Amino acid sequence: MQPFIPFARPTIDEAMVAAVAETLRSRWLTTGPRAAAFEQALSERFGGRPVRCVTSATAALELALELLEVGAGDEVILPAQSFFVTGNLVERAGATAVFVDVELRSRNADLDAAEAAVTPRTKVFMPTHYNAPLDAERLARFRARHGVRVLEDAALAIGSKSGGRPVGATGDLVSFSFHPNKNLTTIEGGALVVNDAREAAIVEALRFHGIRRLADGTRDVERAGAKYNFSDVSARLGLEQLAHLDEWCAARERLARRYFECLAGDDLLAPERLPLPPDENPGHSWNMFTVLLPLEAMRRTRKDFIDAMAAEGIGIGISYEAIHLTSLYRAKGFAEGRFPVSERIARETVTLPLFPEMRDADVERVCETLRRVMRRRTA
Repeated sequence: MQPFIPFARPTIDEAMVAAVAETLRSRWLTTGPRAAAFEQALSERFGGRPVRCVTSATAALELALELLEVGAGDEVILPAQSFFVTGNLVERAGATAVFVDVELRSRNADLDAAEAAVTPRTKVFMPTHYNAPLDAERLARFRARHGVRVLEDAALAIGSKSGGRPVGATGDLVSFSFHPNKNLTTIEGGALVVNDAREAAIVEALRFHGIRRLADGTRDVERAGAKYNFSDVSARLGLEQLAHLDEWCAARERLARRYFECLAGDDLLAPERLPLPPDENPGHSWNMFTVLLPLEAMRRTRKDFIDAMAAEGIGIGISYEAIHLTSLYRAKGFAEGRFPVSERIARETVTLPLFPEMRDADVERVCETLRRVMRRRTA
């Protein structure tokens, strides 16, 4: 019986375990010097921009929308193909989600469609870095042309580069995730990159109940905050992980290249069913390797395929469903046919295993099994 290959797995070594244990023994567990050190290390990576860490990327996006004072009457443009959180948070803010379709292989928002979607009520454009880094220069032109804020959902993009600079070093507001499925983990956690000390101070207050300390040592609350402050335990793991981020991204790219080599020439997997290859996708950090299944040719459902792969010891994910086709947005009048590329991805996508500890032999096993399972019931 061969070992099970999950579709994602965090890299944790003994040095990381020891660093976390040392933090636990210090008895300073919540927000403290290690959290500050992690924020500083991220800031240095992002060209000195202010960074504030929180308990999740969801919290980072939520605080960003609050920082931008998004509310009733405002519109937020976002891709229909992304994780549910973006649509959820726009709804929770009381604003209106304006969906746009995505490009097939990059899966990033169609920027021409986003341009056409701008109205006088548009307050924020919230694109996702998906199968390629977003074009930093085009985002800057979009913001300047329309006078709207841009909130980049970079949950999948820690370690990516756009125009030769790290994602997060340019742009307006940028949110990251440190979930265990991402290229860098703090167990749970996220970060928001902001523009200046004023924005950083607002986020600091909002992530801890809105509290502001006064000169006499007492506290005051000017606006209602939440509790999203980051722990020193998570930060200590993050510091250890950050030291390996670039080598892990390089390993992911090498494994992605092996996937392309192994899948080349498969008559069921035309190039449009695969992500952009590394030579056409510089700077991508390869958090995932996604494939669009040829379900009609396979004559089986995606669930059948996933179950068959699991029976062979290979874990498969789904990234992602179409947000506008959730019950939440169907109740607002959205239906099939509005965003055909997003809907095709939602129907056909699967996520193959990809993490730094994989070997070439693991990729070869995944690909061989994929080919065999795709054809098992093809007549």
